[in-house]
Amino acid sequence: MIDLLIKNATLVDGTGGAPYVTDVAIEGDRITALGRIEGEAAETVDATGAVATPGFIDLHTHSDGSFLIDSHADSKLRQGVTLELMGNCGMSFCAPLGGLARDYLDDWLNSYETAPNVDWTTMDGYLNALESRGSTVNIAAQVGHGTVRQNVLGMDARSPDVDELAAMERLVAESLDAGALGFSTGLFYTPGSYSVTDEVVALAQVAADRGALYSSHLRSEGADGPGLMTAYEEALEIGRRTGVRVELSHVKCKGVPVWGKGGVVLALIEAARREGLDVAGDQYPYPRSSTLMTGALFPKWAQEGGRDAVLTRIKDSDTRAKVRAGIDYNIGLYKGPEAFTFSSFASNPDFEGRHLGDIADDLGVEPSEAALRLFEMGSGQVVLASLSQEDVDLIATSPFISVASDGNSLRTQGPLAAGVPHPRSYGTNARFINEYVNTKKTVTLEDAVHRMTGLPAERLGLKRRGRIAPGYAADIVIMRPEAVRDNATFSDPHQYAEGVDEVWVNGTHALSKGEPTGKLAGKVIRSRED
Repeated sequence: MIDLLIKNATLVDGTGGAPYVTDVAIEGDRITALGRIEGEAAETVDATGAVATPGFIDLHTHSDGSFLIDSHADSKLRQGVTLELMGNCGMSFCAPLGGLARDYLDDWLNSYETAPNVDWTTMDGYLNALESRGSTVNIAAQVGHGTVRQNVLGMDARSPDVDELAAMERLVAESLDAGALGFSTGLFYTPGSYSVTDEVVALAQVAADRGALYSSHLRSEGADGPGLMTAYEEALEIGRRTGVRVELSHVKCKGVPVWGKGGVVLALIEAARREGLDVAGDQYPYPRSSTLMTGALFPKWAQEGGRDAVLTRIKDSDTRAKVRAGIDYNIGLYKGPEAFTFSSFASNPDFEGRHLGDIADDLGVEPSEAALRLFEMGSGQVVLASLSQEDVDLIATSPFISVASDGNSLRTQGPLAAGVPHPRSYGTNARFINEYVNTKKTVTLEDAVHRMTGLPAERLGLKRRGRIAPGYAADIVIMRPEAVRDNATFSDPHQYAEGVDEVWVNGTHALSKGEPTGKLAGKVIRSRED
């Protein structure tokens, strides 16, 4: 007996090949047959006039804590996402937990009444906790360089000694052996920015030896730090020296001085691929980015030692003036303080949705001083008007750039409905289809689906996901592409996308007639053979 038979679907199978009409048979959590299928089924769905695709794989998310708070990933599921890869940008802040890394997690969880008791210290313990809670979508983890550094070096702005580097290598190895599918860096952020290339090479080699992915938020994405092209060259050099598979996170040209460089970036990646490097990237299709307030505004040197050290440092008037000068420089890379809108600020939610210039006027101070006063009140995130639409559009056409949100799993109700977050958490996949397939027509539907399914599966090395074919996991989406649209906006982001009608996760109906069923059929993916 077939468990599920999808009839008359226009199949876009994830390979990039041309669509064709077929039936799809599912037994248990696997696809068993394609073609004209006769026979009885426990459930039959007529997909005439609709498109069936593999479930979308979001290759770049920060949902590490989301699933500890709420198991229902509605903002992603309603777009057709059936697998999220967490632990990006060097931030696997839920594991491993030692030293300062544990303090960061505790501070974050303390703001949620539904947070679980953290009784683990390892990646294995964290993945076990996720499995015990369950999830509506599949989830996979990476181990983050910044988190590993916090375990061993805290927030020290120095290189590790031989023993400390060995300890970091052990943490990366233990995490990968426990089921993390990749190693990520956030070389733009502290403490990752305190590392030299040789340190990253040593840790990336641990990933390379295990066939794991190396994903990197580069040391610079604009005119700051070493500069855009130097940062890309560093990532490519790490690939050359280790043989690791390199994923360039959220490919972009950030800040007015580098607007228009999208073609140069793509040409550099293309040249590296011709050279034989296994390198690709991902992108969210929006002209604004989002990051920590400190990452966007504060100079790196001022962040050494963590929050308490910064608070002590800026009490000194001369040092405070130097920090303000660094903040002024960072503001100058964009179009003024109006470019920085606070998406979250738990200490005073009245600041959420307002830009730095507006807040500075309220406080009666200059924007750089306002940034310091906000930091003294608490921590927050900003949405940053940082990209040119022309660069975003060009990068969106590249066949080796996966579609990925850089966001979280959120909901319009409950504890994950707070703040004014970047709309990418609710709209990335839907926006890409609506913007580039339906409206601008610069990407075909089969290419868009491939870059949401087969390509990210290939980057992760997954053997049984990202495609509709016999033997593959029954992660399936039925949608009406012409009706797909994102509704989340920068001013009103907590709005679900539409146009995706049905989603099955591991053969279980997770979205029915556009509404979540609430079934927790997701798996923690620990093996590329899954």
